[in-house]
Amino acid sequence: MIREMPEAERPREKIFSSGVSSLSNTELVAVLIGSGTKHSSALDLAARVLAADRSGILFLRDASLEELCTVKGIGTARAAVLLAAAELGRRIMTAPRKRKISVSTPEDTAAIFMEDMRYLKKEHFRVLLLNVKNEIISVGDVSVGSISSSEAHPREVFAEAVRRGAANVILIHNHPSGTPAPSRADIELTKRLYEAGVILGIQVLDHIIIGDGIFVSMKREGIF
Repeated sequence: MIREMPEAERPREKIFSSGVSSLSNTELVAVLIGSGTKHSSALDLAARVLAADRSGILFLRDASLEELCTVKGIGTARAAVLLAAAELGRRIMTAPRKRKISVSTPEDTAAIFMEDMRYLKKEHFRVLLLNVKNEIISVGDVSVGSISSSEAHPREVFAEAVRRGAANVILIHNHPSGTPAPSRADIELTKRLYEAGVILGIQVLDHIIIGDGIFVSMKREGIF
């Protein structure tokens, strides 16, 4: 039985320790099956499924519920799980990729955030993560401050960028006053974050300050 195996060799535990890609086909199927029977472990059942047809793992692509149920120990419940997993994989492989949005000018960035941020009552600091083509990977909320300030530590600003492998970032925050003129604190923060990005190999392309229908690009203003 799987519970009698060394913990490091159990399929589920291997996912936690080494990642799902470390599992063999038999182990992957065993995870889906979940549990064994009185006389057979989930690994035994998985091996039977893969041995039911010479095509091996491809058997799951075309198998019917009835065919799976002919495998000893595989009832309708286990067969349904295996068919669902195969269908899910098929849909993932054929799903069209969404076209990525790229930004090339401060206007592009401001257009994305203006309507969402111009009426906020507190300062919100966000970071736009970009790949090497300046296509958007994601948007992260870094901090929410008072009416007139927000704190943004380099650790919080770049943590998600590092995790997601971003090549570039654009910083964005709003001024609830409606006037996007950068304060001394904004300038100092931007320079500090720019320097942190250089160390990390992640370029800070710009810092956009959102006002009421207007914005300032600190890069365009030559602030950094």
